[in-house]
Amino acid sequence: MMRILLNKHGFTMIELVLVIAVIGIITSVATVKLFSSLETSRFEATKTEMQSLAYAITGNPEVYTDGARSDFGYVGDIGSLPPNLDALASNPGYSTWDGPYIKADFGSNDFKQDSWDVDYIYSDTLLRSTGSGANIDKLFVSRSSDLISNSVTGFLLDANSEMPGVVFNDSISINLIYPDGSGGNATTSINPNANGEFSFSGIPVGNHTLRVIYIPESDTADFSLCVMPAGDTKIEILFPADLW
Repeated sequence: MMRILLNKHGFTMIELVLVIAVIGIITSVATVKLFSSLETSRFEATKTEMQSLAYAITGNPEVYTDGARSDFGYVGDIGSLPPNLDALASNPGYSTWDGPYIKADFGSNDFKQDSWDVDYIYSDTLLRSTGSGANIDKLFVSRSSDLISNSVTGFLLDANSEMPGVVFNDSISINLIYPDGSGGNATTSINPNANGEFSFSGIPVGNHTLRVIYIPESDTADFSLCVMPAGDTKIEILFPADLW
């Protein structure tokens, strides 16, 4: 009688083994799913941070003010690509630096590391994460020249929409002021041709100042110039005075 009661209310060795096996399977499946979910979260967090770093370098193309793009990141302020990711968070000694361009806790290097705590590889136009064991790449521009060497073309008329002609074109100085790539500003000066046409090359992206000076009268007018990546920026200038 005692033996029958134990069989009815206890567990046999086979039942215990089966229960342990089922628990093991459930635990194994849960562990795999948890690891997979964690890896997915790491991948997504890393890709999000890499996008933030790309915006810090080149600016967010969707940010506009008064109808013109207003965010060009580090390149727009300095005129060159950053030498390293540290330059996005702390000023390397440049007067035109207007960061920080990336959020970083004081004394923290988190923004330089992926979700596996491995340093990002930054090279010219590419960010790379290797922490997962496979490369996660963020190409933020096709060529560096698309950011730091663009052309600007335009033409100038006076308030009466008259071209300067061969008599007045050398009396006009068109000055483009832009970051020089080394922490300061550069000014390139040219004269328009007789038709008022002019062009600049090697200009970095960003919002720059185009200053037109009618030399005999020292009459000066400033215009805002938005230089976009990988393109020929065009501008038409109507000088606010009857000059010729």
